[in-house]
Amino acid sequence: MTKSARIAQSAFDGSRLRVILLLDLYEGAQEQFLDAYEHMRNKVASVPGHISDQLCQSIENPSQWLITSEWESALPFLAWVNSEEHISIVRPMHSCVRDTRSMRYSVLRETHPERPAASGDAGTGLQSEARVGVGLTRHALTFTVKPGTESKVVDILANYEAPETRINGTTRLHRTSLFMHGNRVVRAVEVEGDLLATLCHVAGQPQVQAVEEAIDPYLEQDRDLSDADSARVFFTRAALPAMQHVAAGLPQPDHLRRHMLYYPAVAGRGLELARFLAHQDEAAASDPDSPVYASTVFQRDDIVTRMIDITGELDLDPLSALGIKGPGKAAELERLLDGAAIGVEGSLDSERTLHRLLAHADMMPVTDRVSADS
Repeated sequence: MTKSARIAQSAFDGSRLRVILLLDLYEGAQEQFLDAYEHMRNKVASVPGHISDQLCQSIENPSQWLITSEWESALPFLAWVNSEEHISIVRPMHSCVRDTRSMRYSVLRETHPERPAASGDAGTGLQSEARVGVGLTRHALTFTVKPGTESKVVDILANYEAPETRINGTTRLHRTSLFMHGNRVVRAVEVEGDLLATLCHVAGQPQVQAVEEAIDPYLEQDRDLSDADSARVFFTRAALPAMQHVAAGLPQPDHLRRHMLYYPAVAGRGLELARFLAHQDEAAASDPDSPVYASTVFQRDDIVTRMIDITGELDLDPLSALGIKGPGKAAELERLLDGAAIGVEGSLDSERTLHRLLAHADMMPVTDRVSADS
């Protein structure tokens, strides 16, 4: 049976990006907000990849505002929005805003008066075709804990009462998967429906708040979740964007094993490594012999992780499991991977080294919870 790749999320298709930010301002905060926006827009205008932005005010409710921006692609936007400079620039806005909602869309079609509606042809900056998925959004966070406290953190994260996963009739937390590699934690969630509503709902659950408070003393980055600005900065720095999710275009097998693989990149090569793995996974999703049914590549700076759902044992096909099946692919990973950081140096030509790399890259599962109504 032939397979076809089904891409649900992608930051690598080169299409232009439209970012929409909805804001609800506090009464009397408009002048302060406008001053902060002027400062921000002057800074963002010089960011590579930024095309334009607009500030709009509701004609129905003057406290509701809209900022839209256009970018050459998702990649420069993600680099900007996750940067320390961005955190610093938007901070003055926080005291003005009661509520925010951010949405990101790649441009698929557009119409201009002087020409017919354009489709996603090469060179137009438009998404080539509509992506197909199952209505799930993947989101991840990563943070580090103080060395020597790993076992305590594992015990806290593995043994907590599950929160209510059904938010409303259309939105629910589908799955939460936690992994550790050394003192690094990666938490990945799958959400059906509204991602932001789900994250806010879960964060407000007493059992989740208790877990967050319990791990606070062990975090390497200090935070105070009772302070909105401290919490916002922590979660911005912890965000690990999903760069691509791809699955085989076949019914999901009954028994899949989930793994998270950790690929620390050579300094400055994180995006290149994520792109390489995403391309490999797209090819694997169309390969009838690949054990990898679905994969999500996450990347921030030089931190790259890859969550895979596979049939069978991980080490039965190390090349497919690592995403390096094909001539020259192992050498390409070797060029991009910081082998010393993961404890595997040298050539990846030998099967023994491949198995060592797979064992070192495979993150320790802490918990994997699927909602009862899934």
